Amino acid sequence: MSQIVDTSSVIHPIPSGTRDVLPDEMRELRDITEAVRGVFEMDGYGEVWTPALEYETVIGRGGGPPPAYRVFDDHGEVLALRTDMTIPIARLVATRYRTAEPPLRFCYFAHAYRGVRPHRGQMREFLQAGIELVGSPTPQGTAEVLTVLCHALTATGLRGYSIGLGDASLYRTLLRSLDIPGAAGDRLLAALGGRDFVALESEIGRLDLDDADAQLLLSVPQIRGGPEVLSAAEGPVADAVDGLRRVHDLLAPDVADRVIFDLGLIRDLGYYTGAVFEVYDPALGEPLGGGGRYDDLLGRFGRELPAVGFALGIDRLHIALTGEEKGAGT
Repeated sequence: MSQIVDTSSVIHPIPSGTRDVLPDEMRELRDITEAVRGVFEMDGYGEVWTPALEYETVIGRGGGPPPAYRVFDDHGEVLALRTDMTIPIARLVATRYRTAEPPLRFCYFAHAYRGVRPHRGQMREFLQAGIELVGSPTPQGTAEVLTVLCHALTATGLRGYSIGLGDASLYRTLLRSLDIPGAAGDRLLAALGGRDFVALESEIGRLDLDDADAQLLLSVPQIRGGPEVLSAAEGPVADAVDGLRRVHDLLAPDVADRVIFDLGLIRDLGYYTGAVFEVYDPALGEPLGGGGRYDDLLGRFGRELPAVGFALGIDRLHIALTGEEKGAGT
């Protein structure tokens, strides 16, 4: 006799780091994406869509984070779920816009997938909105992207945000100037990427450096503040600091007032080459998004063009907006 199983109380799990979105929240997320889309379109960024699956070799060539999910196609090729949209758009530009006259402006609204330890605001599957400006050098291109970023955030109703602005090449230049070997430099960069200054000081202490050089390695990445802090950085990092100053000079006051210079800011994506930035809001303890320059990435796919862009986490932006609304109501 077959047994009837009552499934009314069975909990059917979903993969860790993913979630269901119900209608009320979906409407709020849609409002956010439509506000952002309106800014992107008004500023001349055309929306593109790329496959969620890319060949693993393509993702590897781009130098982004390693894929979290891989499958084999019917020809035995390894496919991977995209980890971001910057690398697919670099591929797209090199193949579909090989002779198009720059600058090229693209925007997107797409899910990306990464292998993380899930916690609030950090998921394996997440929706991003972003732009890529291809063929526009610094400082003009960087200033344009920062301006679009601020206009998009303001359009959603976010009020308390700020933008940390640094340069991915700055600390690496400092390490080279002091002849820090590769493995030791990697440990310093890992500590700095985690904003762990205790670990950074410990790693510096393991190096055979005089006190002045050790202090330089520890103090420069802790320089943070308004435009006045740029005068405190000299020597081997002067070029990077001058680049940040030139970007700031091109920003309108409503954008410049949002910027906080952070000479210790580096991002964990390996393709960044110059200015990098992150978005912060007091209502959320993690960055809402970020971006930067990746002037070498397009060349890996066959078309050498400078580029800069950013991505916003829509879920994180939603949490920040909700937090600001609750704060205003107390």
